[in-house]
Amino acid sequence: MNRKNKKVVSDINITPFTDVVLVLLIIFMITTPMLSQHEIKVNLPQSAEATEKTEDKVIEILVDKDGFLYLNKKQIHQKYFEKSVKEEVKKHPERPVVIKGDRNVKYDLIINVMDKAKKAGVTKFGLATDIPDKKA
Repeated sequence: MNRKNKKVVSDINITPFTDVVLVLLIIFMITTPMLSQHEIKVNLPQSAEATEKTEDKVIEILVDKDGFLYLNKKQIHQKYFEKSVKEEVKKHPERPVVIKGDRNVKYDLIINVMDKAKKAGVTKFGLATDIPDKKA
């Protein structure tokens, strides 16, 4: 062989680097929307009387405007709702259950949630409301 034809290749191959960057970009694009969904928006009905805030002393059931159920701010599928409430009541039998239903949710769904909670062993219920703004 001829020594003149042998050359050391000094170019950097960036193809593997580009692949890694694109995979990371896709991962960030998928996970970023999930990070911003940590707060559950429930538009509560209004009540004339104020009640004391006891969020850390109760078992909280949220029903959002789309009918999704949350137990202590964790989304629960309706199929597993009764079992999850039963487990929570076993852990904290002295705590009452407060149901926070969005004002646009059908009344039937709230009654269904109450029935399932009752089957799970809940004896003390409360329904959460908002206090209307007092304008002068």
